[in-house]
Amino acid sequence: MIITKKSLPRRTFLRGLGVTLGLPLLDGMIPALASAAEVAKPVTRMAFMYVPNGIMNLHHEWSPAKVGALEITPILEPLTAFRDHLLVLSGLCHPEGHPQPGEGGGDHSRAATSFLTGVHAKQTEGADLQAGTSLDQIAAKELGKRTQLASLELSLDSTETIGECETGYSCAYTNTLSWRTPTTPMPMENQPRAVFENQFGDSNSTDPKVRLARIRSERSILDSLFQDASGILKGLGSSDRAKVTEYLDAIRDVERRIQLAEEQSSRDLPVVERPMGGIPATFEEHAKLMLDLQALAFQTDMTRVSTFMLGHETTTRSYPELGIPDSHHPLTHHGGDPGKIAKVVKINTHHISMLAYFLEKLKNTPDGDGTLLDHVVVLYGAGLSDGNLHSHDNVSTLLAGGGSGKIKGGRHLQYPTNTPMHNLYGTLLDVAGVPVETLVSSAGKLEPISID
Repeated sequence: MIITKKSLPRRTFLRGLGVTLGLPLLDGMIPALASAAEVAKPVTRMAFMYVPNGIMNLHHEWSPAKVGALEITPILEPLTAFRDHLLVLSGLCHPEGHPQPGEGGGDHSRAATSFLTGVHAKQTEGADLQAGTSLDQIAAKELGKRTQLASLELSLDSTETIGECETGYSCAYTNTLSWRTPTTPMPMENQPRAVFENQFGDSNSTDPKVRLARIRSERSILDSLFQDASGILKGLGSSDRAKVTEYLDAIRDVERRIQLAEEQSSRDLPVVERPMGGIPATFEEHAKLMLDLQALAFQTDMTRVSTFMLGHETTTRSYPELGIPDSHHPLTHHGGDPGKIAKVVKINTHHISMLAYFLEKLKNTPDGDGTLLDHVVVLYGAGLSDGNLHSHDNVSTLLAGGGSGKIKGGRHLQYPTNTPMHNLYGTLLDVAGVPVETLVSSAGKLEPISID
């Protein structure tokens, strides 16, 4: 028997203007005599999305009233189409967020820090920070061995927060979720172009004005990548050609939107509180662009781990596009005011609609024998439950995605009161193929989120 089938290397790149761009998995990457299942075993990605200032759940706005088959609540309504890919978990807590004797305040700082570390943040305003290695970095240490980037750390708020941090606590505690070591917080990036360049090519300068000049004087870096792509396309079958073309169109669209955002921001710099460096005008535009970049990172296998802060704790962001000119954090201290509660629910629902956007993106992206949605596990939640009381108990928690066939969705699970969140984290590491015997605050593993 003569075998003529040739295969492209899994790590095939387009190259142009000093930029390399990974390709998605193509049929032509499957060697002869090997099935796709044998060669392209599902790769599980992990994404962690954080909501600041808690999530409203006074009257089951978030969690269903019944355990079992998942009922869609008001805040979860944007996720209706993804019901079978969702797990809502109740009863989990962050005990490390509670104050220790002698500590006053600081609940927001401890909430953000303990979210992925399971460690009580040391009270300090200096450089002697102390937390713990975060879940995403534990995963990245293993999964990052197979990717160009170990992990992505994304945010929609600036990391240059001044005057908004809690008394007695460094801003570092609220500016990130991710800790490489117990004393080393990972910086979060909120500039779309910086995220793009981190994945697909470096800029000559971090100065926004220099970047804007480059946009105006140079053609898109993708022009030369398309030249390289044309050579690859000639040797591909029709299915693979369609995949590559669709993929490159998505890349070009992201680049176009980044350029447009920078040009608009250049014109609008005098506007008060308008971030410099190409931040889109609204929360939704910014979030969707960053989520597109996160999806591209998963699609190209640039990384398999990401963290995403929809906002910092104590964020004073307002949402005029929702008819809410009030600042988010003060609204969460509602004191039972129905008007304020309704506004917080509206903000929480808007946040969850960004998750729906991300899941739709993953659903429409082929990956191996399924889609990215089939091969991802997304943890979505908050470090606080009731923002009005700064409670760290019964925090709102949701899992989305198929976990490469290891997670059974469409359910609401209720765990005993004060079950440590890190019990869930140990289980998630197992799902991603990163087994860890014990985590700091874990008292076991949660069942039955997995399919045996």
